Amino acid sequence: MIQFKKVAFYTLGCKLNFSETSTIARLFEDAGFAKVDFEDTPDVYVINTCSVTENADKKCKQLVKKALKTNPSAFVTIVGCYAQLKPEEIGKIPGVDLVLGANEKFDIISYIENTDKKEEATIAYKNIKETKSFVPSVSFGDRTRSFLKVQDGCDYFCTFCTIPLARGKSRNATIAETVLEAEKIAKTDIKEVVLTGVNIGDFGQGNDENFFKLIQELDKIKGIDRYRISSIEPNLLSNEIIDFCLSKSAHFVPHFHIPLQVGNDRILKAMRRKYERSLYAERVSHIKSLRKDCCIGVDVIVGFPGETDEEFLDSYNFLQGLDISYLHVFTYSERANTSAPKLGETVSMEKRKERSKMLHILSDKKKRAFYEENIGSERIALFEAEEDEGMMYGFTENYVKVKTPFDASFVNQFRKVKLNAIDRDGIMKIDLSN
Repeated sequence: MIQFKKVAFYTLGCKLNFSETSTIARLFEDAGFAKVDFEDTPDVYVINTCSVTENADKKCKQLVKKALKTNPSAFVTIVGCYAQLKPEEIGKIPGVDLVLGANEKFDIISYIENTDKKEEATIAYKNIKETKSFVPSVSFGDRTRSFLKVQDGCDYFCTFCTIPLARGKSRNATIAETVLEAEKIAKTDIKEVVLTGVNIGDFGQGNDENFFKLIQELDKIKGIDRYRISSIEPNLLSNEIIDFCLSKSAHFVPHFHIPLQVGNDRILKAMRRKYERSLYAERVSHIKSLRKDCCIGVDVIVGFPGETDEEFLDSYNFLQGLDISYLHVFTYSERANTSAPKLGETVSMEKRKERSKMLHILSDKKKRAFYEENIGSERIALFEAEEDEGMMYGFTENYVKVKTPFDASFVNQFRKVKLNAIDRDGIMKIDLSN
């Protein structure tokens, strides 16, 4: 009997993983489990893993140790990208009882007959080429925002990336099915929905349906105030999508996160990216021509094999010249079954760290400049539930983080604010307007 047991979850990696963890949690709740915090001595732990970087793999092992320290008799299950890529390796981690691949994780309850510890881990996975179904996922109750999974998998096979090996081919539900999932969110008190996936701009895969048609239909739903697009490839971010979000939509916010990875064309080609930097610059220019206040985030990788000092500086200077708002900087790490390590001389860890530091400093400067441009403007902020030393935080429609003294009546509510000044932590101080 597994009813009346407690289960806890820990999610590593991207917003897509958060949406899937929430869906898996509801499967446990439907089976009679009570969802509790990680430290609340649960009977079952579910760790949803990432494998974008080597650190994510190490973090998984650390979490298993932490779980067993809290409850040595807990049943430990590992799912997610790392579980699909290296199931046998994970199965050998002391204390792991169950490892489920991409096909199996949404059938997790059927694999848990009881919560007794096992002498040897049960491992269930199929070749990723057999993963063809799309399982809708949406997060409820975990945060002010809801993450709505609209797409999974990727057909791009960039030379540094293991995600196609962990998640399979690009796939999605129909627009009608996706709208039904969004309508479930609209019936809750959630105010903001983040559209997430591996490569969401590839929605429809060239069929009659596509991402542009999807967002047009989502925009019509009553009960959802805001949509954000989590991340979209620059070659798939068409001008019609930009124009719709910034000029015609009632609910899509002026905020794009557009992965670049590197600002040097030779390295872009070696990465097997599907654009040159000129296209990226055109996308940024078009966005800013419509909405100067639009927030633009950028993913960047440093230390790709063969990246010379001159190529890094070329990339740095390109980024410096772009009208962008912040960077997410990733240090390249060698991943098994990718071709990148064969493409050039290994960049030393010392240089990788040095380049990462330079880009983090540039990101801080870009973010501060963007915030300074917003000082004096009036915005609508959505406030979150967390309290930190008497303060609470929220985000404006264009992703400026704001702070104000904690007021429980503000949680998950929109408030008109005037952006006043930037504090020492880089957060915007505000005046509240009625």
